[in-house]
This record gives sequence, structure tokens and C-alpha cells, in this order.
Amino acid sequence: MTRPRFHLAFPVHDLAQARAFYGGLLGCPEGRSSADWIDFDFFGHQIVAHLAPDEVGHRSTSAVDGEQVPVRHFGAILTLPEWQAMVGKLEAAKVKFVIEPQIRFEGEPGEQATMFFLDPSGNAIEFKAFADDAMVFAR
Repeated sequence: MTRPRFHLAFPVHDLAQARAFYGGLLGCPEGRSSADWIDFDFFGHQIVAHLAPDEVGHRSTSAVDGEQVPVRHFGAILTLPEWQAMVGKLEAAKVKFVIEPQIRFEGEPGEQATMFFLDPSGNAIEFKAFADDAMVFAR
């Protein structure tokens, strides 16, 4: 069965920086674009960076497993090897982590590798991975 793809639109302050970050660093192929927005293929899903400088950045956090997680964030669930490769790519690019790569909920249902970082407009992104994909919605 094919899973539905999600669509997410989010604000950025500079489209050239968004293009370099999402297309260049993260490797998301670019789709349609205009002077005000850019579509990206974000791991099979459509995200759209809209030029809206007054709305960028995260403002609130919430406690999760001892860390202050940005409330407004998006990301992708990768395989563990993909997640590890992404850690290496981000470290090589000297991306500053909001939450360093780590294992969350260790030894519990839903144990996951996770990391948080910001795009150039201050939007929080989380990449995570589960050793067992059946644990994505574990309680």
C-alpha cells in the first residue's frame, strides 16, 4: 500500500539560503518555484519554503526526556544508517545542533536516535531513527 505524502509550508527569510540548505546540504531535490516560494522533495514529501521574514524561527520549547525540544519543528524518520550518515554530513558542514545527536527513551518502547538543528531562518528540524520501525507509534 502506498502511503500518502504530506505537504508542509513554512516561512523563510531568504530563498537563496533555503535553496542552499535544503537543496544543497540536505540533498532535497527542488521542484517548482517562484520569486516567493520553493518546493522541495523532503524524503518523498513536499515542503514549501515561503518568503515570509516576519514569521521565521522557533519561539517555544517543551520538555521531552530531559531536553528542551522546539515546539514548532518538522523532520523525517530515517533508517539508522541514513540518520548516522546525516549526522556526519551536518557535523562536516559545522551545523550547530539545538539538541545533539543522541538516543532518546533508551530501553523504553519508542527508543530512538534523534537530533535537532535550525535552518538558516531559525526553523527547527528533527531527524530521528528507530532500530525497529514498528516502534514509531509505540506507547
